[in-house]
Amino acid sequence: MADIDIITKLIEPEAKALGFDLVRVAMFGGKTDPTLQVMAERPDTRQLDLTDCEALSRRVSEVLDAADPIEEAYRLEVSSPGIDRPLTRAKDYADWTGYDARIRLASPLDGRKQFDARLLGLEGDTVTIYAERVGEIAIPFGQIASAKLLLTDALIEATAPLSTEGADRISEEG
Repeated sequence: MADIDIITKLIEPEAKALGFDLVRVAMFGGKTDPTLQVMAERPDTRQLDLTDCEALSRRVSEVLDAADPIEEAYRLEVSSPGIDRPLTRAKDYADWTGYDARIRLASPLDGRKQFDARLLGLEGDTVTIYAERVGEIAIPFGQIASAKLLLTDALIEATAPLSTEGADRISEEG
């Protein structure tokens, strides 16, 4: 299987050169349908448009073709993190304070491994959340296995697309 740390080190300078921040680099699909997922965003808008995705995809493809860090054939998927985005970096918890998230832990905290909660912020390496019936909880960032924003009206309003141009086009690949 591919080494995601090596792949990330190859991809990150390409994303930065285009003015993007990497959100997540992951490999999915196992041996039957391996897919390298690259999520990135513009720091000022937290989004990418189709032109941004195309530009990043070209640069990532060139670098990965030259370095060849993935032995098997794979599909490359380059995208914006989307509305119910994954929270992968410590700064995401500060950036999205006040919004709801689903957080899964590597090991139980107070007998629970999952919380649907409001993000209260980040202090140092500690994420603070508020969960109904549990109250305020401090979670060490390193204990979070995965997290993503939950779709709410407030999140939809905060992440409205900058432009809907081209949203009605259908792209067909031959």
